[in-house]
Amino acid sequence: MEKIRIENLSLVFGKAKSKALKLLENGKNKAEILDATGCTVAVQHANLSINEGEIFVIMGLSGSGKSTLLRCLNRLINPTTGKIFINNQEITNMKERELLNIRRKELAMVFQHFGLLPHRTVLSNVAFGQELQAVPKAEREAQAMETIELVGLKGYEQQKVSELSGGMQQRVGLARGLANKPEVLLMDEAFSALDPLIRSQMQDELLILQEKMKKTIVFITHDLDEAIKLGDRIAIMKDGEIVQIGTSEEIITNPANDYIKSFVENVDRSKIVTAGSIMFAKPKVARLKKDGPAGVLRIMRESGTEHLPVVRNNRTFLGYVKLEDVLGLKNEGAKTIDGIIREDVMSITADTTIENMLPLLSKTNLPIPVVNEENHLLGVVSPTSIIAESTGMAKTEIHEIIQKAIEL
Repeated sequence: MEKIRIENLSLVFGKAKSKALKLLENGKNKAEILDATGCTVAVQHANLSINEGEIFVIMGLSGSGKSTLLRCLNRLINPTTGKIFINNQEITNMKERELLNIRRKELAMVFQHFGLLPHRTVLSNVAFGQELQAVPKAEREAQAMETIELVGLKGYEQQKVSELSGGMQQRVGLARGLANKPEVLLMDEAFSALDPLIRSQMQDELLILQEKMKKTIVFITHDLDEAIKLGDRIAIMKDGEIVQIGTSEEIITNPANDYIKSFVENVDRSKIVTAGSIMFAKPKVARLKKDGPAGVLRIMRESGTEHLPVVRNNRTFLGYVKLEDVLGLKNEGAKTIDGIIREDVMSITADTTIENMLPLLSKTNLPIPVVNEENHLLGVVSPTSIIAESTGMAKTEIHEIIQKAIEL
């Protein structure tokens, strides 16, 4: 279900906004508009939809507009044009009192540099938002203790935040964001100030927390590895424009342009690309009760293969038959293929990564069947495709290498 929607949102800084917007509509880029008007286009024509319960990552290099766009979501910055919807309610022109209510109940923000009060205790910092809302002390501290425990800081509640490490301070910031039990958590470069090891740990802990909380999280980062690790979906920005939105796998396997291609070229594809992306869907099959040896040989001849997956009529996967075995049955005058099905075949699911498929290549030279939970055949992944995705080599190159190896 949709939680947040942005429609044609643009944000321009400067005095000549009308002129800048007109130039933007006429296709002028950010640099041309700055030169002509002195105005900076921070965000241009942003359109996106964020689903309830997903971690949606907005990423890009410095100056891409990602943090600015985030601040439009809670109207810390007001967009120049466009609309923002939370729970299908437009907040773009909402009055201050209504907006304050949305911020208190729906949205919370976690900042890059924590934004904590160093002279106060952990408990006092976490309860600070509710203190501003005049929530009674006992009630707000009880709520704060719940979130302190949730983020793994139980026992530290009476320590001043200035006495804590960077990673622990970030936990305090996260706990404060969660204390009001918001539906949406906005995280602006929340882990960027941390050392690499602590940063990785915080990413892991956020994912564990998300399993429990099921919050809608909008996460800003300039780090592609972080975006891939955390994001259910990713939006990549450049010069204020959203260039591509998709899962990490969609972006890596089908980059929208050369900019995205260069952005993702050094990513370890084997950890991201799955069988569902590279499988050959609906391959030719032999049907157990319908296709006898003669029929199977005809299918093999038409498809140019020496092995076929065998399924029942409901596409339940049973195993493979090989050409030499089928020929033997035909010469014997057999009418069915029951006795030659090789059942000792390892299958995978559509979400199996290349990394997890590679070990299977040492155990089989057959295409690897991809099945669903009911063991219905969805497709097959060829060894050539697995090697191509993991090495970046062209399939023709791999085929030539295999042929030479066979000849030797």
